[in-house]
Amino acid sequence: MQFIDLKSRHQLLGDNIHARIQKVMEHGQFILGPEVREVEEKLAQYTGSKHCVTVSSGTDSLLIALMALGVGAGDEVITVPYTWISTAEVIALLGAKPVFVDIRPDTWNMDETQLEAAITEKTKAIIPVSIFGQCSEMDVINKIAFKYNLPVIEDAAQSFGATYKGKKSCNLSTIGSTSFFPSKPLGCYGDGGALFTNDDELAEKFRWIRVHGQERKHHHPILGINGRMDSLQAAILLEILEVFPDEVQKRHQIGLTYSQGLANLGGLETPCIGKDNTSVFAQYTILSENREKIQQSLKERDIPSVSYYSVPLHLQPVFSELSHEIGDFQFAEKVANQCLSLPMSPYLNEVEQKKVIDVIYSSVLRKHF
Repeated sequence: MQFIDLKSRHQLLGDNIHARIQKVMEHGQFILGPEVREVEEKLAQYTGSKHCVTVSSGTDSLLIALMALGVGAGDEVITVPYTWISTAEVIALLGAKPVFVDIRPDTWNMDETQLEAAITEKTKAIIPVSIFGQCSEMDVINKIAFKYNLPVIEDAAQSFGATYKGKKSCNLSTIGSTSFFPSKPLGCYGDGGALFTNDDELAEKFRWIRVHGQERKHHHPILGINGRMDSLQAAILLEILEVFPDEVQKRHQIGLTYSQGLANLGGLETPCIGKDNTSVFAQYTILSENREKIQQSLKERDIPSVSYYSVPLHLQPVFSELSHEIGDFQFAEKVANQCLSLPMSPYLNEVEQKKVIDVIYSSVLRKHF
């Protein structure tokens, strides 16, 4: 059993993907070719955003967003400690300070009730993270941000395709940022990412920054990076987009089946999906104080599982200068200590999923638990 089944999708789409790749090879526009423009149009249409600017990775999309907002030395950017390091890494790379607020105990996203207290005169932006496939409480976050005239960047690396109050992830705030890393809900065959906004000026800056700050040939009004998406990845995304809506529905059903099958097991928490949310279940993650024993039981049956972000960012040595200690963010630490992600993809079949549920169910009921 595969943790994330990418092979089945390629078996379904392989011939069409190869045909798209062949077209790129024939026209030879390997960087920012016609496929890039086409996929940007389709992604913008999918999310309902005015602009989509594709870039080289999800990490670069966050970096470019902060650069476009002018974040730099002495600034502060508020985010959460339970996420992949990219979210805070890009803040520090620009010389700014990551400021953490804890996550909610239910959805594991930013606790919006703690946000306002973290804002100072140095705050330059807010980055809520749509963890594991569902969005944060974006209306409240946006309202607080508006009060202090702050931009909001939704880190939607794991939630592309999800909705909040009927609106698509990536079109919920000043900027939406996502990743097309292969294991993401909408993944290409290498690195890739995208930025979304309804702000014309920001979109223009995104486009400049991704080509070394170049407005036009040999004219660089701002600093930038080499952050372009290549045409081959765009071509692959175009084909995968054809089946993506169906995959989103399958992810929803598989997540529901997991939650129903694992319900009412003592000492085990299944994902809580907010009442205004849908989730694309980038990962299906449970919490258990007996994580290691459950993981061992799964391993004995050749079932892969992963403990994501088992050391939260405030306890990472690279951020030691922030002087955080164990206990500073109790819910982030709880999730980090207890989380276990199970096999998840649109192509996980019923037999495989039943096997996962049965192994966990029997493990939890063992006397030594």
